[in-house]
Amino acid sequence: MSDGPGISPDTAERPAPRLSARALRRRGEILRAAHEVFTTRGFRNGSLGEIADRVGITHQGILHYFGSKEQLLVEVLRDRDAGGRLEFEDAERPQGVDFLQHVLSTVEKNVSRTGIVQAYTVLSAESVTEGHPAQGWFRDRFDGLRAELAEALRIACGAHAPSAEQLDRAASALIAVMDGLQVQWLLDPGSVDMPAVVRMTVDALLRSWGCPPLTP
Repeated sequence: MSDGPGISPDTAERPAPRLSARALRRRGEILRAAHEVFTTRGFRNGSLGEIADRVGITHQGILHYFGSKEQLLVEVLRDRDAGGRLEFEDAERPQGVDFLQHVLSTVEKNVSRTGIVQAYTVLSAESVTEGHPAQGWFRDRFDGLRAELAEALRIACGAHAPSAEQLDRAASALIAVMDGLQVQWLLDPGSVDMPAVVRMTVDALLRSWGCPPLTP
């Protein structure tokens, strides 16, 4: 699921070194250009040279800020994930039904964010290959998202909540539905209503346990 809730790897919380305002702007320009290149060409085919050309700096200029192409990819993913967490700053993180509604809202927003969805889909698929630099990031993200969804379903069901094993399986199924829908939607946007299908899936899970659905 792109740009949605999830626990980022511990390394994502590592404090960044102090940079000047100019350096921060340049770093942001590089991240945006890298996001575009990795989205359209994938990590393997996207080159630092093309990213550098888009920003108007040299190949070495990118290495000055990020050290390597692999590290740049990880920073692109961290930057994307940080954007999805901003709305929780200085606010209580939603739980139970509210968290499930937040997930649905994210799916609705993704319909208007084709680039983000495409980048996430391409990079997550690439990450299954041996030695891919983003493999650990995606593994940790899925682990965290499964845990958050399982907990939200447990709270939403209250006394009717099933076993922890069933909740974990349900969370895995939800992620599979959301990510699989994104592939179908990217290939043929007019044929797939992602928010409706995800909502139907959540409601079906809740009803199967005797819990009230999100949709009356």
